[in-house]
Amino acid sequence: MDSVIHKIGRRKTSVARIYLKNGKGSFVINGKDWKTYFPTPTSQFKINQPFKVCSLESKYDMNVNVYGGGITGQVEAVRLAISRALCEVDEKNRELLKPLGLLTRDPRMVERKKFGQKKARKKFQFSKR
Repeated sequence: MDSVIHKIGRRKTSVARIYLKNGKGSFVINGKDWKTYFPTPTSQFKINQPFKVCSLESKYDMNVNVYGGGITGQVEAVRLAISRALCEVDEKNRELLKPLGLLTRDPRMVERKKFGQKKARKKFQFSKR
């Protein structure tokens, strides 16, 4: 693999664009180091998960642009993008990532608020008399 692999991952309203290339394992997310952008151990575990499963830690450099949503949505969008990129690097990685659900796009979104209601499903209080 000589060229840069570009993939997109989405979760809720978050969109992550990843550029993966051979290197020594430097991760840059929105111009910052990934450990400062996602400081919690849970977030860092989720981002490293596809690399650990495929045993490819510190073999690739990645540059990520992520926007929209909250921290969890962004982390899972980045994880999906990484998993998709690793499948393009080697098709054998697909067999490792698929059973763990790392290639599945989570379709759950926030339901929109309807007019004449308080929230998406909650109604205004009904008074019979």
